[in-house]
Amino acid sequence: MFSRAVRPAVSVARNAQQQQGMATLREIEQRLKSVKNIEKITKSMKVVASTKLTRAERAMREAKKYGAANNELFKATQTENPEEAPKILYVGISSDGGLCGGIHSSISRAIKKEMAVNPGTLAVVGDKPKAQLSRAMPQAFKVSFNSVGKDVPTFAEASAIADEIIKNGGEWDEIKIVSNKYLSAISYESGITSVISAKALAAAAGFQQYEMEEDVSKDLAEFALANAIYTALVEGHAAEISARRTAMENASNNALDMIGSLQLQYNRGRQAVITNELIDIITGASAL
Repeated sequence: MFSRAVRPAVSVARNAQQQQGMATLREIEQRLKSVKNIEKITKSMKVVASTKLTRAERAMREAKKYGAANNELFKATQTENPEEAPKILYVGISSDGGLCGGIHSSISRAIKKEMAVNPGTLAVVGDKPKAQLSRAMPQAFKVSFNSVGKDVPTFAEASAIADEIIKNGGEWDEIKIVSNKYLSAISYESGITSVISAKALAAAAGFQQYEMEEDVSKDLAEFALANAIYTALVEGHAAEISARRTAMENASNNALDMIGSLQLQYNRGRQAVITNELIDIITGASAL
C-alpha cells in the first residue's frame, strides 16, 4: 500500500486521469451523435433517390425510342472521306447537383480525351462539369447552361438548349454530345452521340437521293439536334439518380461502420472510467 505522504499525489493523478477520460468520452459521444445524424440524412436521401429512379427509368425508356430513330437517320447520312476536317462542337450533358459519385467527372474526362484527339469548341449543360472544364480549357467555351435536370428533363428544355446552341454555339459541322449512358441501377458509362449540321446533312450522299427544299434539311437538323439532346438529358438524369442512390447507400454503410467503431470506443472508455472510480473507492476504504 502507498504511504500516507504518497496517497494525496496518487489521488490527484487519478482525478486528473478521470477528468481526462470524461472529457474524451464527451468528445466521442458528440461525434457519435453527429455520425448518427449523418446516417439518418444519407438513408433518407437514398430512399428519395430510389423513389425518383423509377420515374426516371420510365422517362428514359420512352426517350430512347426517339433516340434510336435519330441514330438511324444519321447512320444513313454519314459522309465518306470529307475533303477537310469538320468543325466539331462538343456538348457535355450533366447537371448542377452533387452527392452522386463521379457522374460529372466521367463527362469531363471523356471531353478532355476527345478534344485531345480532335480539338473543337465546347458547350456544357450543368455547373459541375463547367467548373471542372473551365479550369482546363477556358478558351474553348462557347455557351453553358444551368438549372437543368432538377426534375425529369422535358423536350421543351432540350429545344431551348438546341436553339441557344444554334444561335451562339459558333460555326460547326458536327456536334458530339457527351453524356452518361445508363447501363443498370448500379452502373453507367460515358458515351458520344454525333449530330451533323444542316449543311452537312444536305451534302450527304444518302440525303441527296431525294429532292427536297433547303428548309427541310434545316428543320430536320434542328429537330434531330433537339431530339438527341433530349435523349441525352433523360438518360443522363436516370444515371445521375442511380449514382446518387448508390453513393447514399455507401455513405450510410460507412456511417454504420463508424457508429459501431465509435460505440465500441465509447464503451471501452466508459468501462475504464468506472474501473478507476472503483479503484478509488476500494483504496479509500482500505485507508480507513
